[in-house]
Amino acid sequence: MKDLPVVDMSPSASGRVTAELAAEVDAACRDTGFFYVVGHGVAPELVDRVEACAREFFALPEPEKATIAMRHGGRAWRGWFPLRGELTSGVADEKEGLYFGEELTAEDPRVRAGLPLHGPNLFPERPAGLRDAVLEYMSAVTGVGHTLLAAISLALGLDEQWFDRHLTASPTVLFRIFRYPELATTESWSVGEHTDYGLLTILAQDAVGGLEVRSPAGWVAAPPVTDAFVVNLGDMLERMTAGRYRSTPHRVRNTGTRDRISFPLFLDPAWDAEVLPVPDAVSLGDVRDHAEDSRRWDGTSVHEWSGTYGDYLLAKVSKVFPELVDDVMPTA
Repeated sequence: MKDLPVVDMSPSASGRVTAELAAEVDAACRDTGFFYVVGHGVAPELVDRVEACAREFFALPEPEKATIAMRHGGRAWRGWFPLRGELTSGVADEKEGLYFGEELTAEDPRVRAGLPLHGPNLFPERPAGLRDAVLEYMSAVTGVGHTLLAAISLALGLDEQWFDRHLTASPTVLFRIFRYPELATTESWSVGEHTDYGLLTILAQDAVGGLEVRSPAGWVAAPPVTDAFVVNLGDMLERMTAGRYRSTPHRVRNTGTRDRISFPLFLDPAWDAEVLPVPDAVSLGDVRDHAEDSRRWDGTSVHEWSGTYGDYLLAKVSKVFPELVDDVMPTA
């Protein structure tokens, strides 16, 4: 396989998920777990606004960016981290970034309960338009994610609202903006091989490129496609489908001549949701023998694990920012 599938969502623009869309999404999920979506309804101008604001922010002096450093976000886990401030498999990434999530007030029951990764966002004074662009973008792309989950529900023989009822009535929505500088050597990686944790990742990327996906035929490029998002599946969806769908390893190497900007949105189960296989998962047909690939890139198995999504996510995050965990969540 040389190219990732392209799924056209425009027939679902009226709000009704068609059988054809469900079939296309199902095929893409079974094939590589990575695909492009077009016809998603998110205005290109909104994507451009987020990218422009991101580039303006990342160009600021580091002391100014540090005014919204993640240590100021506390348990909400929001804000800026510097270049090489995040780890993948114990290796520092060649990227800096901004962490956002669902905008919650201090009165929200989840915030009052002290749930990690829940709370208000940290926004900088400059650029002034970043806050509105981020919140508008998150709302629009979360809607795309719910449509895709409805299509997946139908593809699995469930009713259209199954995921929203069982896992995503109060989803964990996380949004990141990353800057990847040009690499000094072609021997290094901007971000090493990894998988995502939850249900769906919906990624916008600029024209620089550098994303690679591990397909059944080996590593393939996922270059930018005009007005398209890249969608990939997380560990929980592989677990829920007993391996019918795959959480595919991927990596990034910026071989361009300028900074690469990308912004993934993660639409994941509710924090306290117990993530179990979907009804009749093993009888869906085409369920792979996952004995060989149940040992993940990080030495763990999504099929052997059990618990709430919050437990799973917190265990993963603690390896990404170990020092920050010690600082702001010492009892986690």
